[in-house]
Amino acid sequence: MSLATPAPKPAELRVLIVKLSSLGDVVHAMPVVHDILRAYPGALIDWVVEPAFARVVRRVEGVNAVIECSLRRWSKKWWSSEVRAEWRAFRLALGAVKYDAVIDLQGLTKSAVVARLAHGVSYGMAHATDGSSFEAPARWLVDHPISMAAHVHAVDRSRQLAAAALKFQFQGSPHYGLKATVQSAPHRTLVFVHGTSRADKLWPQADWNALGLRLAAEGWHIALPRTGDVERERAYAIASAINKVAEGQAVVWPAMNLDDLTDRLASCQGVIGVDSGLSHIAVALKLPNVQIYNFPTAWRTGPQPAHGHLHQVSVEGSPAPSLDVVAAAWHQVAQAI
Repeated sequence: MSLATPAPKPAELRVLIVKLSSLGDVVHAMPVVHDILRAYPGALIDWVVEPAFARVVRRVEGVNAVIECSLRRWSKKWWSSEVRAEWRAFRLALGAVKYDAVIDLQGLTKSAVVARLAHGVSYGMAHATDGSSFEAPARWLVDHPISMAAHVHAVDRSRQLAAAALKFQFQGSPHYGLKATVQSAPHRTLVFVHGTSRADKLWPQADWNALGLRLAAEGWHIALPRTGDVERERAYAIASAINKVAEGQAVVWPAMNLDDLTDRLASCQGVIGVDSGLSHIAVALKLPNVQIYNFPTAWRTGPQPAHGHLHQVSVEGSPAPSLDVVAAAWHQVAQAI
């Protein structure tokens, strides 16, 4: 009796995502991994990212390998032997795999250069969309520039670009796949994400103080993360204002790496924060969330009903949303939990 030769298994799809920075932009690109794996089960997906954000990318379900690219640091000392050695190692890692598709989700010259250096056919943005930081040379550096609607949310832009590159239709709400270790907490804790890299995105400190006092009176404990000296000073000032009236109900978290910060955030019951990377991590973790915008740009990066964010809302105002508006938004979210 002869045995039929088994049919060969189809080769696994190999995809490289290029999304270097910043933290919020990296978070917005996470749902692409789930979309690709839904369309191509078994695909192997690698990701090129700046080292500062590599920890959080490694937490995304379905990411096979993370290739760290220190372009920001290299550009400051490109002439040094150390940087030249690191660049050679990066090029070696980038060329070690033949990719079926290399997708530049950033649209910058530097990200398109990285995509071009990789071993595979490259795809990227053909033009700017509203609010994107697209740079024209990126169109000519990739093999296949892809056009899309000018008015598009950052999450949808990445999903549309990947779907067009790999010829599939994405469906449903974005799934970030961000893994975290949830720890039990002795109190109902609400996190105030008060810091951001842009001063014009900050919310007035007096409003943080007043909001903290209102919510402490309702039984909430307030946690304040901080990065750097400026955020540290603001965090302690807000905590001090709250604790003068509601002693022990506000705490400043110690400085911690992105891994520990993600786990600590995931262990809390909600987040109120300005437009920042940490607030976007809260969205990815599906935490009840209110995002504060001083500009009419929430449609571009904030949580949206169309994305299935049932307990996450954005509020806008000029020069900033009022205390009452933010407090009302949180009460709306809390009642829906």
